[in-house]
Amino acid sequence: MSLLVALNHVSIRYRSNQSGIFSIKDLITSWAHPFQTKEILKDITFTLHKGESLGIVGRNGSGKSTLLRAIAGIITPSKGHLKTYGSIAPILALGAGLEAELTGYENIHLLLSLYGRKISAQAIEEIVQFSELDHQTLSQATKCYSSGMLARLTFSISFSHHCDIIIIDEVLAVGDLGFQQKCLQKINDLKKEGRSIIFVSHFPEEVIKICDQAILLENGLLIHKGTSEEVCQHYKELF
Repeated sequence: MSLLVALNHVSIRYRSNQSGIFSIKDLITSWAHPFQTKEILKDITFTLHKGESLGIVGRNGSGKSTLLRAIAGIITPSKGHLKTYGSIAPILALGAGLEAELTGYENIHLLLSLYGRKISAQAIEEIVQFSELDHQTLSQATKCYSSGMLARLTFSISFSHHCDIIIIDEVLAVGDLGFQQKCLQKINDLKKEGRSIIFVSHFPEEVIKICDQAILLENGLLIHKGTSEEVCQHYKELF
């Protein structure tokens, strides 16, 4: 199988200002060092191959979203090596990538262009049908959308992108039950087509449904990897 994602001893550190220094004057007149380094991910190693689906579980603050952002190319590792091969469609936050002042239709055109897809009537119609949003809603600025509407539009555009890897970060639960089931069916269809999925959720049942394998993060460390059933059982035991 073709290698799509490879992390080799990846660590990620952030600098945070916790000493109340916010200007050059504060820095000069204070003896305190303004920045403290916090390590979010520590020595992470794993691979993902074509057609595989990987679940990522862990308690709040364990580094799940940071890991996804690194794989998506938003964050550069502080240490180690991270390589991705092929195209990625990240769904990292509700409404991520949408311009609030643009209408739903305008956002569809914008994101299709950014994805490098040909903007055709058929492509737009497929997105509209999957989202189940009506013409009036799609003609409004997305800043007027509810969270459920944003989820529908975000997922519909991302699923239309013929990419190698789809990254989903804890946003599947926002839509109503019918749309959640529709998304789950679409994810299973994409898996059958040989696409790879990286999926973060706090719900072990969802991870087991979608993913063949999983990893468990705790305090920035990868403490267990294996089948999704095994890893989710370890996750439950943390509580």
